[in-house]
Amino acid sequence: MIRILTPKDAQALIQRKAVHLQEAERIVAPILVDVRDRGDAALLHYARKFDRFTGDSVRLKVAGALEPEFLEAVETAAKNIREYAQAQLPKEWFIDYPDGRRLGQIIRPLDAMGAYVPAGRYPLPSTVLMTVIPAQVAGVLTTCIACPHPSAEILGIAHLLGVTHMFQMGGAQAIAALAYGTETVPKVDRIVGPGNIYVAAAKKLIAGETSIDFVAGPTEIVIIAAEGNPRWIAADLLAQAEHDVDASAILLTTSRRLAEGVAREVEWQVETLPTAQVARPAIDNNGAIVVVDSLDQAVELSNALAPEHLALHDGNLLAKIRHAGAVFIGPHSPESAGDYASGPNHVLPTSGAARQRGGLSAADFVKVIAVQEMTPAGLRQLTPTIVRLARAEGLEAHARSVEVRNE
Repeated sequence: MIRILTPKDAQALIQRKAVHLQEAERIVAPILVDVRDRGDAALLHYARKFDRFTGDSVRLKVAGALEPEFLEAVETAAKNIREYAQAQLPKEWFIDYPDGRRLGQIIRPLDAMGAYVPAGRYPLPSTVLMTVIPAQVAGVLTTCIACPHPSAEILGIAHLLGVTHMFQMGGAQAIAALAYGTETVPKVDRIVGPGNIYVAAAKKLIAGETSIDFVAGPTEIVIIAAEGNPRWIAADLLAQAEHDVDASAILLTTSRRLAEGVAREVEWQVETLPTAQVARPAIDNNGAIVVVDSLDQAVELSNALAPEHLALHDGNLLAKIRHAGAVFIGPHSPESAGDYASGPNHVLPTSGAARQRGGLSAADFVKVIAVQEMTPAGLRQLTPTIVRLARAEGLEAHARSVEVRNE
């Protein structure tokens, strides 16, 4: 049964399990090296060993069709995701300053990206939408999907979006292939998407070779509500809990009555939940309802947790939120809407990483490149500043490269 805690008891939640990757790193490190050194031969060896792969090549034809009703849902979600991604892109700009400096920035896409799409307990076709569409909006031309057991829906969406490369590969070997490239798999500039602990460990280890989104751990949600419908809130907690036995689902409320009502609803709803074998241990071990003294205290606790998903039943609290992967405002904005179709990305930082960054966006697939042009008068005006700073650092050639232009 979900626990009802006091604020003092809830401090233990802040010390929640970190993503312990050391053992997983030890296991995957030799796999990464092997794929780097032997390419396809090693990739096929591990695909057969871990993924029950029986083919001669991990490359798949990007082809597939979707059932009409599912296609309609995909097209609606894709439209909303694409619109939001377009709004996220940084803009090019130039400014001509009166002192002779013309400064600006240009935006250029990465050449290639790789998306890891899980297909273990739950195949996630929505992750194809969330990873590929922002890259396409950014202008990335080479889009690669790695999936150990792609479902018909995953294949159909990849075909619908025009993904350029599809590979039946999973685990650390898939991350290595995308990071280093093989005879079959192109090397990419950024690897994104969720995965199990071995995928997370592999992404962490290759981060110096190829950029990644972030190292993700178990999913999590925090809900802050002083009042509300206990049935709805319980459903939202269980929606997160059914992802993983290590998922975290927490309600922060000032109302003891609401806390008890939600706890009862969680028990009633989990009894008929087809995914109860996952949701039940997640709720029992990692779920909690905390009865706080004030909404300010709830916000303070939430900021300390820096949750992946944060639901605010009172939108007036938004100004006080400092750390969250994604925020859902009001009782009619369930986290499930963001998982699938409202527009913002569902690839989000976990385990406190929301203190450093938000979720995946189109901006993750571009480079912002500074541009500068100076007139002769503009350079002359800056010469004393440049020369003094260069010589203070002992870099005489830097100073002379400016002075020679003023002779």
